[in-house]
Amino acid sequence: MQKTDFIKAVAERAKVSQKETKQIIDAALDVITEALARGEKVTLTGFGTFEVRTRQERDGVNPQTGEKIRIPATKTPGFSASSTLKEAVKG
Repeated sequence: MQKTDFIKAVAERAKVSQKETKQIIDAALDVITEALARGEKVTLTGFGTFEVRTRQERDGVNPQTGEKIRIPATKTPGFSASSTLKEAVKG
């Protein structure tokens, strides 16, 4: 499902316009993004938790040259599904 399909489905279920739904979804995603940028967790009860995860520095290999390289530590967004969501997906 693409974002436009998601917006259309939410708009139909909430009985509001797609324009309003897009603004709300964009605002919600902005709030989540800004919270993660500050290093905060965002927990949506019954859905899951968005958080920043740290990947440690590690060794790697350049596939073109075979040269060993050092891959620096990075921060990346992560998502952990709630047990409610996991059960819904299992069917």
